[in-house]
Amino acid sequence: MADQAQPKHMRDLLRDMPKNWGRWGANDELGSINFLTAAEVVRGARAVRSGKVFAIGVPVGRKEGDPIYPGRGQPVKTMNMDKGFYYNDAGPEFPGGLEYADDVIFMYVQGTTQYDALGHVWYDDKLYNGYDAKTTIGGLKKCSIQPIAEHGVVGRGVLLDVARYKGVDHLAPNQQITLADLEATAEKQKVKIEKHDLLVIRTGWMRLFYEKGADAFFPNKTLAEPGITDEPALIRWFHEMEIPSFSTDTIANEQTSSSVSGVFLPLHGALLRNLGIPFNEICYLEDLADDCAEDGQYDFLFVGAPLKIVGGTGSPVNPYCIK
Repeated sequence: MADQAQPKHMRDLLRDMPKNWGRWGANDELGSINFLTAAEVVRGARAVRSGKVFAIGVPVGRKEGDPIYPGRGQPVKTMNMDKGFYYNDAGPEFPGGLEYADDVIFMYVQGTTQYDALGHVWYDDKLYNGYDAKTTIGGLKKCSIQPIAEHGVVGRGVLLDVARYKGVDHLAPNQQITLADLEATAEKQKVKIEKHDLLVIRTGWMRLFYEKGADAFFPNKTLAEPGITDEPALIRWFHEMEIPSFSTDTIANEQTSSSVSGVFLPLHGALLRNLGIPFNEICYLEDLADDCAEDGQYDFLFVGAPLKIVGGTGSPVNPYCIK
């Protein structure tokens, strides 16, 4: 393992790793979502066999709390109209006697199942495609979530159930998933990973949150998630396979502290910032995984529709996996 006390700067760590900057022109803000053409939507639709639909977003605003990155507050939802207002003669009266309920929610745009915008992270003052980090001031003027939301994230999805492949309910804290693990999982599942597939990687980590609570999910009150990391072969494989986006059942979509370099969340630099691959984080995959294990079908039509938040660093989403 690399010296954890003095990890490399991201620029040095990723100096020889591939980039997609300029691949779709100097004004591109979609990144690898450009791979999701109409033909890819049709290819994804061919995976639909039974019509079963799995919504992999997590519930929002539970009284027990939601799985949220440390430092981001929990959603706050309040009613601004309900039957109580009418009991107090404060509700509006409409001809015909119609009454209604209404509510408001305050939350981080990345405080639930969500997509990262390509301008969400950077280093050396440059976002994806070379845009200046100053363009994030006051709202993302470049690489916000809006262009991705306008396009949509639709194509052939493939579940890689790494936890089940390893014979565990969930991976251990900060356990690395290697490229070899992904390939071996696909081989055991008898599913072929193809170019432009939308990968859905299950670690079982979100199951831990809902079954054992936040103390187990945040061991020692820290983020210590399992996942893929800055393994050079894996970064190059993502580039060569032209992966448009990927989803996991963790908050950050990658091993928190890299077993390879000791760097914190290096794939946010290598994949999101350099290759333009948006992360779909905080997914609940247990129902989908159980069904795939039962019928042996691990591919499906994946449909992700983030909100068109102007200048947004990300967006809530409830993706659908349609088998």
